[in-house]
Amino acid sequence: MFKKILIANRGEIACRIIRTAKRMGIATVAVYSDADAGARHVEEADEAIHIGKSQASESYLNIEKIIAAVKASGAEAVHPGYGFLSENAVFCRRLGEEGVAFIGPPVTAIEALGDKIASKHLAQKAGVTTVPGYVGALQSADEAVRVARDIGYPVILKASAGGGGKGMRVARNDADIREGLQLAQSEAQSSFGDARVFMEKYIENPRHIEVQILGDQHGNTYALYERECSLQRRHQKVIEEAPSPFLDDKTRKAMCEQAVMLAKAAGYYSAGTIEFIVAPDKRFYFLEMNTRLQVEHPVTELITGLDLVEQMLRVAAGEKLALKLEPPKGHAIEARVYAEDPSRNFLPSIGRLTTYRPPEMIDGLRLDDGVREGDEISMFYDPMIAKLITYGPDRAVATKRMADALDRFEIEGLRHNLTFLAALIRHPRFASFDFSTAFIGTEWPKGFDGAKVSPEVEQRVFAITAYVHQAHAQRAYMQTTSAWVLAGVQVNVAGSYITVGTQRLHLHTEWQLGQPIWLGSVDGHPMAVQVRVQGKSYHVRHAGREWHLTPLTLRAAELAAQMPVKAAPDLSRFLLSPMPGLLLRVDVKAGDEVKAGQVLAVVEAMKMENVLRATNDGTVAKVVAAAGSSLAVDAVILEFAK
Repeated sequence: MFKKILIANRGEIACRIIRTAKRMGIATVAVYSDADAGARHVEEADEAIHIGKSQASESYLNIEKIIAAVKASGAEAVHPGYGFLSENAVFCRRLGEEGVAFIGPPVTAIEALGDKIASKHLAQKAGVTTVPGYVGALQSADEAVRVARDIGYPVILKASAGGGGKGMRVARNDADIREGLQLAQSEAQSSFGDARVFMEKYIENPRHIEVQILGDQHGNTYALYERECSLQRRHQKVIEEAPSPFLDDKTRKAMCEQAVMLAKAAGYYSAGTIEFIVAPDKRFYFLEMNTRLQVEHPVTELITGLDLVEQMLRVAAGEKLALKLEPPKGHAIEARVYAEDPSRNFLPSIGRLTTYRPPEMIDGLRLDDGVREGDEISMFYDPMIAKLITYGPDRAVATKRMADALDRFEIEGLRHNLTFLAALIRHPRFASFDFSTAFIGTEWPKGFDGAKVSPEVEQRVFAITAYVHQAHAQRAYMQTTSAWVLAGVQVNVAGSYITVGTQRLHLHTEWQLGQPIWLGSVDGHPMAVQVRVQGKSYHVRHAGREWHLTPLTLRAAELAAQMPVKAAPDLSRFLLSPMPGLLLRVDVKAGDEVKAGQVLAVVEAMKMENVLRATNDGTVAKVVAAAGSSLAVDAVILEFAK
């Protein structure tokens, strides 16, 4: 076994690898960019080496700087994690030239399977069912239009070296193809250093189900069952689970057999994932293979009892696998916690984690993260903050544990998706498993504005908020008032008995002033409600819904009802940046006439290119920001004539 390994990655996955390496007695070397100088993975590794500027191209994607760090540290092997150089054949080959082991598959398998175009050819030869499409790099927009017409709309453009939704665009007509090809190629180049894009038929309302593969260098290959990854937003997975409730035993067996066939055809070893698109009638098609560890690997670990990072290390060291694979036990669910604003159509958010307090890791809970309270989520890397994983004897228990844990997860300082995740996990269609990859986009096409909660749940939340406010008021003012108005509803507080409107509720709790989470029960219903003071108001979060409540005395509420409503400022004359990011280009100039739907500018954030379009016809009066500018959220890019 290796004595020292270098981890060519950052954040959550670097910390995850360090955890297993320490348990196995293996020393670890971290690498870091300027932006990560004080990062957690740097602190937890046995040693750390600076490799360059904050931009990934200057650090985590720079092969020669990583190789230099390997030499300087004396590491015997490199674990690439996921993303960055994890599926880069050139990097793998360079390590081999330096006599350093790659903790992953052989370079031949990366070339054959990591490249999505090559993998399609290999899968077809191996007898694996593939999605109809054009398996070749598209050279021009005209060629792409011809191919799309031959395949039949809708189609999907994909980066050959891609993953994580980057370099991917769905096209439903010729105009979509022309615009989408340019964007997909640009994203692919910036994210993977490879601008090649190919095309497939886009299958409507499919499920995304993948099979975990594990093989050794002695010809042994195992399929560690499947993961259900259909809950996606913009091709980025949000919630994953294992096993998939959609599959019957016959389909599961067939998928696992095809996955092993493909892995063996490629001479694959180490951990890898073979992804399938599954139609509503359970017909499945090979989509792609990720020749690396997946973000969602924890759910497979929980249902199999295996540590996949440990197995990767053992395989890379030449050990022979001798697994006694049993049927999956229990059910596991993973939720990805992102720095993004669901209310603004899930646009990325950056900033400092002024509060970061995950729920207590009780039985059935696991947290994989790479941040601490006070850390900053920057614009340079993926916006994932953490992965929350729950496990139970069945799906219902794992789901309940996830819902409870999300209500207890505290993050402040930037926008995040905890409320959205809590709404998703409680959605009736999640419980009934009635969803496809299109679910999030169709359920919340313009962004998420909070879950629908029953009047009974809202009454309990109002009662808890009034209880908390009464405690604050009594401490601050020795105030004896016990009647408050919350969002137009009168609430009377009498100790642990709260009357909301006409409904009398009994609260039982050990909550004390200063605690941001109210834990207890209301009329016997267990509740975990985050209640945070914001000036004279309270920010309240529970069950996928947020409330901004300002308690008023009866007289204050009476006077407030007579106050005029202040009109919001008219911002329709400005094109504002919807997110913090880099202004890649501005496609218009002062004096230009623009039409509704016309592309005005492109902003890059978290490696994704976001197209900003005109909402109305008009004339550009002034271009305020130039290409290359760093933009804050709501920064003015263009001003239109009145």
